[in-house]
Amino acid sequence: MAAPTAEHHREPFGIGDPAPRISWKTTAPAGWAQHSYQIEATRPDGTTRTDWVTSEDSVLVPWPLPPLASRESCDIRLRVRAADQVTSDWSPPLRIETGLLAPTDWTARAISPHESQEPHTPERPIAEHRPPLLRKEFSVGAEIEHARLYVTAHGLYEIEINGQRVGDHALAPGWTSYNHRLRYQTHDVTDHLRAGANAIGAWLADGWYRGRLGFGGGHADLYGDRVALMAQLEIVHRDGTVTVINTDTSWCAGQGPILSSGLLDGEAYDARDELPGWSSPGFDAGDWSPVDLVARDPATLVAPTGPPVRCTEEIAPVLVTALDADRLLVDFGQNLVGRVRISVDGPAGHTVVIRHAEVLQDGELCVRPLRDAVSTDRYVLRGGAFESWEPRFTLHGFRYAEITGWRGDDPYSEIIARVIHTDMTRTGWFECSDEQVNRLHQNVVWSLRGNFVDLPTDCPQRDERLGWTGDIQIFAPTAAFLYDCHGMLASWLRDVAAEQHDDGTVPWYVPSIPGGPQWTPARPGAGWGDVVALTPWDLYRASGDAALLAVQYDSARRWVDLIRNLADESGLWNRGYQLGDWLDPFAPPDDPAAGRTDRHLIATAYYAWSLRHVAWTADVLGREDERRHYEKLARRVRQAFVDEYVLPGGLMTSDTQTAYAVALQFDMLPDAATRAAAGQRLAELVAAGGHTIQTGFIGTPLVAPALSATDHDDTAYALLLQQDCPSWLYALKHDATTIWERWDSMLPDGTVNPGEMTSFNHYALGAIAQWLHTTVAGLTTSAPGYRDVVFRPRPGGGLTWASAAHESPYGRVAIRWELQESELTVETTVPIGARGRIEWPGGGVTHLPTGTTTSRLRRSPA
Repeated sequence: MAAPTAEHHREPFGIGDPAPRISWKTTAPAGWAQHSYQIEATRPDGTTRTDWVTSEDSVLVPWPLPPLASRESCDIRLRVRAADQVTSDWSPPLRIETGLLAPTDWTARAISPHESQEPHTPERPIAEHRPPLLRKEFSVGAEIEHARLYVTAHGLYEIEINGQRVGDHALAPGWTSYNHRLRYQTHDVTDHLRAGANAIGAWLADGWYRGRLGFGGGHADLYGDRVALMAQLEIVHRDGTVTVINTDTSWCAGQGPILSSGLLDGEAYDARDELPGWSSPGFDAGDWSPVDLVARDPATLVAPTGPPVRCTEEIAPVLVTALDADRLLVDFGQNLVGRVRISVDGPAGHTVVIRHAEVLQDGELCVRPLRDAVSTDRYVLRGGAFESWEPRFTLHGFRYAEITGWRGDDPYSEIIARVIHTDMTRTGWFECSDEQVNRLHQNVVWSLRGNFVDLPTDCPQRDERLGWTGDIQIFAPTAAFLYDCHGMLASWLRDVAAEQHDDGTVPWYVPSIPGGPQWTPARPGAGWGDVVALTPWDLYRASGDAALLAVQYDSARRWVDLIRNLADESGLWNRGYQLGDWLDPFAPPDDPAAGRTDRHLIATAYYAWSLRHVAWTADVLGREDERRHYEKLARRVRQAFVDEYVLPGGLMTSDTQTAYAVALQFDMLPDAATRAAAGQRLAELVAAGGHTIQTGFIGTPLVAPALSATDHDDTAYALLLQQDCPSWLYALKHDATTIWERWDSMLPDGTVNPGEMTSFNHYALGAIAQWLHTTVAGLTTSAPGYRDVVFRPRPGGGLTWASAAHESPYGRVAIRWELQESELTVETTVPIGARGRIEWPGGGVTHLPTGTTTSRLRRSPA
């Protein structure tokens, strides 16, 4: 057995759950089944074991002991046994430690440098702030048992103790709805401290709190006009005493080598201003300034539910081209999100400038798609020795970097791209016999990585980078297959609920910031606001965690109750502003909401679909009266939809691919005959369009699944494999390594689309990957958490083999099929605790034992 896990934590350290649920995965011979389990917990006051619990459950089982207190650690291990009483060995232990669980646990105060603010004027609407340093010296007496640092900031922070950096988090504490929730982090700093004199220091920067955010020039000081640090260092000595070092007015502030830093603009750093020893004891801080206390309610501080943002990979250049003078053009071969680290040698005062872009045009960086994001870093050399540098508090989306003023030896080793995103565990994989489809799938993964930076963003490179609700609503099933994103998205959904308006309106993006009259104030929008009803359900289906449904239920209910008030008496949502099938390729470039599908057809279908999800959620939560209420409403809206938008014979009033895909996938049609007719018409429309994409954000994730659901797999494969624009594979002809926002972000002649919305890293249209997982490979589930695994391979498109694997809550689920002239061979893996079956093409079912099984289907000669 592997070590158990707690909740959805990759690292259950400093958690905010006093009674975390426990999960485990069991390896055993094929056919073995768990009959019962026993949990052992070692706490500071001793070791206890539960009685044997008769249960087949192994995912998110209730905490079996008294709740943990703040700062308490506990080692958990367990064993299982079968009905014949054969007992496993004990699992390796899992160390769990809580953070500060109550507001009263905080004795630290938030502190800010005593600085004069540069005024905002019409000529200078956004003030520039030089990121400060904060420090304090202190003494440690008795021998140290252990030490913990609990820390957060208004803005971004990095901590050093005695000259050593604490942790490896990037852009901490991340971006949440700061007025409602501010995350803090917990660090084990035992090894950073020593007896006698010590010092702690912090770098601060504006980040999302005070920095420029958003499009149209952006906005600054959205949450406040002062950065601040809130840190509580608790040192437990071996004699039982505790020393606490808090942020308070005994700290002092100074200026370091960072001249400016912004998430959109980049970072400027002058190494000549470095202060050696500033975070070590004995540093002369006589000219540093005092600090002020600033307000921060400890009741708003929350522990993380997901992993931090980190550097997860380093990529060396694949091509370096010398341009004029001392400019280098560096191609990393992959569009990514992160920062460039350089190692250089040169005289003091020499400046190296690093500019970033996703694509080239005419052999130079094409920065126009970045809009108002400057995305430029500057490093001024200290001189006298070889120097390595990477910015701290900025982030860029790029494949290419232009480096001016390069002074170094081998650029292939001295220029490195560091990939940065939320450090989620990879859980899903796909491959097939078509290398272009494999590259498409890799592009989806890279776009997910680049846009999952503390929250699900729409694009990571330009002056936007916002948590658009509609984008993740359509992409969440794909994301939940590929990565364990439950903890990250659960945190973001709490922010969505916190920022949901009193009437139930869901903002277009969260955290919500000013966005111009189209987006501010928010209006109810189908497909976007529905995230509160649909995405919790998608995460529940992937994880089996009904607790998230309970937390988000009120948010979902308030959304559909709002739409009930906006709909007409029949149930049609046929009024108000809608984005419709956003970025329909037939929409005018200057009006991406003007798709061909009736916007209110889409809105009404989403209303019914969300009502059904709220009813399902109520059923899981045991709210029987509410289940009946919302089911009744869903039936009424469905009937109104049929009466208004479905013509005799199964045609739709909007004769578009999106209309049929929505009606089929949201179960809006009255009977099997109508469904069959609608599926046939959808297939005809796809064929008539030359198997090119004719759908926008709403229709694109649904069209291939709708075709497969109505027995038109061949048409779906032809749509997948089309290479003319618009299509998924068209981008590969232009060397795409991520998913584009527009089907024609790059035009056939190789020039960049002149439209304002032209991102080359935008995961929404990558939702096709879920069809690759569930239909091409054939890996799906009929029960939450993959407890009932269904293998449903549907070969086509000339593919000779395909495979998918998913690390489910119960363990590895996998399929690989291979098609030969007279036989379909399917190898499957079903983990302990789950059930599995193959549903063969053409009918027939094979029930599977746990473990790995090879099954075959003889094919009739053509």
